[in-house]
Amino acid sequence: QVQLVESGGGLVQAGGSLRLSCAATGTIFSLNAVGWHRQAPGKQRELVAGISRGGFTNYADSVKGRFAISRDNANNTVYLRMYALKPEDTAVYYCRTTQLGGDVYWGQGTQVTVSS
Repeated sequence: QVQLVESGGGLVQAGGSLRLSCAATGTIFSLNAVGWHRQAPGKQRELVAGISRGGFTNYADSVKGRFAISRDNANNTVYLRMYALKPEDTAVYYCRTTQLGGDVYWGQGTQVTVSS
């Protein structure tokens, strides 16, 4: 059974930083594509950052230069480091993984709140 568990969210002032973690069981992140998505109240869920099996990364324009996604294969964990946070970054952040066969799994989400 695949489980993704996010952690690291919280309340931070504008300009601050946070590191989100997504730990997986039942799947191997280094064989999958992994993405961080977020959903703000009243808005659609959007992709924030992704990392491919080969380690290639991509980012939404709104977070380029401020967020960094990375993968720790030894701990089967993907991180999202967020710097220079803005109030508009406030959202629930979700980890998603897509296995080679196409199966998709989501974590339960972690709240990030950035105060102005």
